[in-house]
Amino acid sequence: MEYSGDLRTLTKTVFRDGVLASEIVKLIRGYWDLLRSNGIEEVKIMNFCGTHEYTSTHYGIRSILPRGVTLIAGPGCPVCITPSFYVESAVKLALEGLTVYTYGDSYRLPAVKEIEGCKSLSDARMMGADVRVVYSFLDAAKDAAKHTNPSTFLAVGFETTCPAYASALASGLVPNNLTLIMAGRLTPPAARFAVERVGTVSGVIAPGHVSTITGAGVWRFLPEEYRIPTVVAGFEPIDVLIAVALILRQMVEGDTRLMIEYSRTVTMEGNTRAKRVLSQVFDIVDAAWRGIGFIENSGYALKENFREHDAFEQNGMKEPSWEEWSHDLLPGCICGQVILGAAKPTDCRLFMKGCTPGTPYGPCMVSAEGACSIWARMGGREAVAEVP
Repeated sequence: MEYSGDLRTLTKTVFRDGVLASEIVKLIRGYWDLLRSNGIEEVKIMNFCGTHEYTSTHYGIRSILPRGVTLIAGPGCPVCITPSFYVESAVKLALEGLTVYTYGDSYRLPAVKEIEGCKSLSDARMMGADVRVVYSFLDAAKDAAKHTNPSTFLAVGFETTCPAYASALASGLVPNNLTLIMAGRLTPPAARFAVERVGTVSGVIAPGHVSTITGAGVWRFLPEEYRIPTVVAGFEPIDVLIAVALILRQMVEGDTRLMIEYSRTVTMEGNTRAKRVLSQVFDIVDAAWRGIGFIENSGYALKENFREHDAFEQNGMKEPSWEEWSHDLLPGCICGQVILGAAKPTDCRLFMKGCTPGTPYGPCMVSAEGACSIWARMGGREAVAEVP
């Protein structure tokens, strides 16, 4: 679908229009009836992005889909999959006197191991460490330039966020006293890992914001190698409903392919300038994902000529290898299963008991894009998993 005009008006009149939503749901039910007549009992569609999971839950999309059409979460929450090791490293440096910058979501991200009694940057700040929450990496760079104290930034994020790090570094905007704990990750390798691990994914709603940078073409492997219908979608409720309808239609027609629903932002090629600066600053390396393990070619690492801004190298630290890395979730936490769509938040015995938005035990309860946090904040809890 193509849209023009004032997007603020369109959001109210098109992307959240109840009548239009009803018509799309009719299409979905029609496609589902055809699939059922062919003997298909269940369709699992992966909401890869945390924002898609938010939309699906906040607007009650699961409650209006036919029984048998299930939306499952995916590993599209950058804070949720940030390994505990990075949090522990940031806490350690903060307690040693460095100024540590972080986003609001990762400020309370819990580590597995305590560092001098602290399990998060929030704890470290309460102990007197200089931890500063910023809105952007450029804000951190500007602030660090005002003082001479050694500083570091907990650089989490996917392909959407990492161009900001790369652009600032390539443009010489990062002061000498600021380094990065580089925890950036690439999403397509995680999608491959997820569909192979879950094994029963019928369709994928691919992330719109990421695809604005990477281009939709990076998702071709899903329909071509795995025969999984894939739709790059926006984040309004109508976007998600259209994506579900397009996936079911592909299944009915037996025409598995990649489609762009979010055409008002996403192209097949993506943002070539952003991709160019990413390749200028970063190497692609094997990287750990919290609760999952190492995934090949799924992480960003600073190139040699930018290593003076590598927090690990400048502070005598090193990242864990495949052999050294271990499962980094606290006992009883099932975030690894939740972010792979193999479990629902309500399957966890700690959900809204030992783990709440106010007292997060696991990483999926911290971020606004974490499935557990979304289910907890949207209310209903068990109801969001049930189809009336």
